[in-house]
Amino acid sequence: MNNRSVFITGTDTGVGKTVVTGLLARFLLEQGLRTATQKWIQTGCDGFSQDIDSHLKLMMRTRDEYEGYIRDMEPCVLNFPASPHLAARIEEKVIDIDKIIRSWKRLESEFEAVVVEGAGGVMVPVDEETMIVDMCGDAGIPVIIVAANRLGSINQTVLTVEALRKRGVDIVGVVFNRMCKDENEEITADNPRITRQITGVDILGDLPREDDPERLYRMFLPMGRKILKKWRQHG
Repeated sequence: MNNRSVFITGTDTGVGKTVVTGLLARFLLEQGLRTATQKWIQTGCDGFSQDIDSHLKLMMRTRDEYEGYIRDMEPCVLNFPASPHLAARIEEKVIDIDKIIRSWKRLESEFEAVVVEGAGGVMVPVDEETMIVDMCGDAGIPVIIVAANRLGSINQTVLTVEALRKRGVDIVGVVFNRMCKDENEEITADNPRITRQITGVDILGDLPREDDPERLYRMFLPMGRKILKKWRQHG
């Protein structure tokens, strides 16, 4: 794989980025690729990154197996549950973007695949001048968009695609995630179709609502294969 990293963003907070990151990392591990995940900026967490722990659980791995790399996997952890710029200001801290990128590059030098999870959506501010999308563009990381498959997702997904394209960021595709079991089937069936029609982006899959991690992973497998194929094309 020429390009070792992929960035997982969302159309909003709480749309399933963490789950998709963990599932993809497990899939890559099972393809024989030495894989790590990273959370560039974690907010709303007092101590170790909760999202990294969630990734490891889905990957069926432990912190001990990543001894020596953990700090690079969670380079910036903030306690206040807000956008990074606000959490840092409230805690009187400065988010060191250069430190985050250095930690990412170290992981790239050690692993064959690095799956990076963002914070919220691509237009989330890191500080007064920089947004998540700027960091992706500067790093040259291709992006996977996770969209909650529900009423309203078309607008959010199309806007996310346009924001990434405006800044020249490569888009691997979109994973739709069914957050609730009782969503209108006509809406959830049409969302991926019309998003593809409007944007031309690849729809990588429509992840069903499933509480059992093992069954969810089996459902993710076709998406994992498609993601790996498309990702390699961006290498």
